[in-house]
Amino acid sequence: MTTILRCISPIDGSIVAERPTLAAADASAAIARARKAQADWAALPLQARIDMVLAGVARIGAMNDEVVPELARQMGRPVRYGGEFSGFTERASHMAGIAEAALAPIRLEDSGNFRRLIRREPHGVVFVVAPWNYPYMTAINTVAPALIAGNAVVLKHATQTLLVGERMVRAFHEAGVPQDVFQNVFLDHATSGALIAAGEFNFINFTGSVEAGRAIETSAAGTFTPVGLELGGKDPGYVMEDADLDAAVATLVDAAMYNSGQCCCGIERIYVARPLFDAFVEKAVDTVRGYRLGNPLDQATTLGPMAHKRFADTVRAQIADAVSQGAVAHVPTFAEDDGGCYLTPQLLTGVTHDMDVMRTESFGPVAGIMPVDDDEQALRLMNDSDYGLTASLWTPDVDRAEALGARIETGTVFLNRADYLDPGLCWTGCKQTGRGGGLSVIGYHNLTRPKSYHLKKVTK
Repeated sequence: MTTILRCISPIDGSIVAERPTLAAADASAAIARARKAQADWAALPLQARIDMVLAGVARIGAMNDEVVPELARQMGRPVRYGGEFSGFTERASHMAGIAEAALAPIRLEDSGNFRRLIRREPHGVVFVVAPWNYPYMTAINTVAPALIAGNAVVLKHATQTLLVGERMVRAFHEAGVPQDVFQNVFLDHATSGALIAAGEFNFINFTGSVEAGRAIETSAAGTFTPVGLELGGKDPGYVMEDADLDAAVATLVDAAMYNSGQCCCGIERIYVARPLFDAFVEKAVDTVRGYRLGNPLDQATTLGPMAHKRFADTVRAQIADAVSQGAVAHVPTFAEDDGGCYLTPQLLTGVTHDMDVMRTESFGPVAGIMPVDDDEQALRLMNDSDYGLTASLWTPDVDRAEALGARIETGTVFLNRADYLDPGLCWTGCKQTGRGGGLSVIGYHNLTRPKSYHLKKVTK
C-alpha cells in the first residue's frame, strides 16, 4: 500500500504538500540507476564535478525569493532571517575549494624500483537522510562533498520539509549534474530500513533523533555499510567570571532561541559564574521578553512557531515538570501562545540536573540557567549529559578555555561564540550525539575509501 507523506504547516495547520512514497521495487530501481551512473560521474575530471556542484548551489541562490517563504510555510522559520543560502553556499564553496588537496593521492615513493601511493575512491551510492530544522544547510554538508568526490547521491528529506529535496535536485540537474547521479526519493521508514538492511547503499549519512539513528544502525548491522550519524544534543554554555557579560548574554540567548530553539547545536543549558549570575539572568530575561512571537511570514516576527505541535508539547512538558520541582519560569506567557505550535520562549532558574529540562534534549525555545562556583563544578555539569555536540565557553583567557575544552566530552569547543558550523573544521559529536564527521578534509575522508597501490617496476 502506498503511503502519502504530508507536510502540515505549523502556521495554520494547512497542508503544504503531499507526495506518495516509492514502493520498494521502484526505490531499488532508482538506486540501481544511481549505481550505473556513478561510474561515469566519477570518471569526469574533478574540476568538472566541482563546477557543476557550484552551479547547482548558485541555482538554489537564484530561487531564494521562493525558498524563504516556502520554508516558513513548511517549518516555521521567520522570513526576516532570509533563509539558509549564506551558510549553504559557504559550506559548499569551502568543500569545493579544498577538494583537490583533500582528495589528492598520498605519494610515498616513485623510485626506480617502486611506485607506492594511496588514492581516495568514492564509496559509490551515498544515502543522505536530511532533517527539517535546517533542511538546505544540513543536506549540503554531505551532498556537495559526496558529489564532488565522485559518488552518486540519493536524498531522502524529512516530511516536514517535503519540498526541499525536489528543489535541490532540480537546481543541480539544471546545472548539469546527471539526473541519475543525484536523486530525490520519498520513502516511508519501513522501506528505508529494508533498503539499508539489503545493503543497497555504500554509505549512509543521517541527521535526526537518537531513536531514528539507532534504527538505522540496526538496519545496517551486518551489511558493513559505513554510517555517519548526527543525533541528539544538549549543548552547554559556560560564562566565566571574567567574561564579556553583554556579549555572552546576546550570543547564548540567541543560540538558545533562534529558529525557535530547533538547532542541532543550539544552547540548551547555561552555567554562569556566581558573581555574574544575577546580572546574566536579568539581561537574558529582558532579551527574551522582547521577542515577537507570530506568523513567520510577517517581517516583524522574530520567533515563529515550532515545526510541529508534538515538539512544542515536549517543551511545555519539560517546563511544567521543572516548575513543579521548584524551578522559576521568568517569561510570562505570550498572548500569541496558542497551546499548539506557537510557544512562549522560556528561561528557567532554580533548575537542577534531576530535571529533564537539564538532561533530556528539548529542541525548543527554553534554557535552564545555573550558577557555578568554579571551572571544576562547571566541567562536571557540562559532562553530565548523554550527548556531546558542542560546548560554548566565555572568557578572554584562550589558554584557560583550551585546557578546559580538552576535558569536555564534546565534538566542538567554542570560545566566545556559539551555534556556528565552521566548514573548515570537522563537524562531529560523541556519546549519543553520534559518530563520524562531516565537512573539512575529514568529511572527504569519510565519503571516500582509501585504496593502496604497491607497484613494483620491472628492471633489467
